[in-house]
Amino acid sequence: MIRVMLADDQTLVRAGFRSILEGEDDIEIVAEAGDGERAVARAGELLPDVVLMDVRMPVLDGLEATRRITADPRLAGVRVVILTTFDLDDYVYGAIKAGASGFLVKDTEPPELIHGVRVVARGDALLAPTVTRRLIAEFASRITAPPPAVELNALTDREREVLELVAAGLSNDEIAGRLVLSPATAKTHVSRILAKLGARDRAQLVVLAYETGVIRPGWLG
Repeated sequence: MIRVMLADDQTLVRAGFRSILEGEDDIEIVAEAGDGERAVARAGELLPDVVLMDVRMPVLDGLEATRRITADPRLAGVRVVILTTFDLDDYVYGAIKAGASGFLVKDTEPPELIHGVRVVARGDALLAPTVTRRLIAEFASRITAPPPAVELNALTDREREVLELVAAGLSNDEIAGRLVLSPATAKTHVSRILAKLGARDRAQLVVLAYETGVIRPGWLG
């Protein structure tokens, strides 16, 4: 069962998400929060698998709430999905830096919402193409000279190849096809990379790959 917490200051938004998600046999809504501070407190109490977090909330905004959740070792298993809109590029960049595992637009279709919760719950990053393009544009504009990638020395050549493809947005199945591997082998490589680099999930691998210059916007067509 995937345990979900809804964090949004709009009661109707929370009610809408609840009505969609509660209809699924494998998803349970365990809590709601109307501000970021309450979201952090409830996450600490209940340890949900996924938090759907609005960016703009009173008391404590969604970015700081996300940062506090992902920085707490006790909440290592909690994944945060930021609820955003297409015109909030700076929030998107800040959210992934804060440790968010993915993004959903508030007017997303019900099947996409359900799929997104499941994707993040199993440890994958939820980076929709429209959001990813904007995110990459932010990296391109902010990163001028990448720092030395000393931590990447722990990776094998194959793992570095896999990291490049993860950062380009490919799924495990797509990576397997590109490198002529089995999906299980691709998944194993990703798991080892996460462990070696101390990353929470694939979203953090994307950040690391761009910040260290492993991959640049436009590298993969």
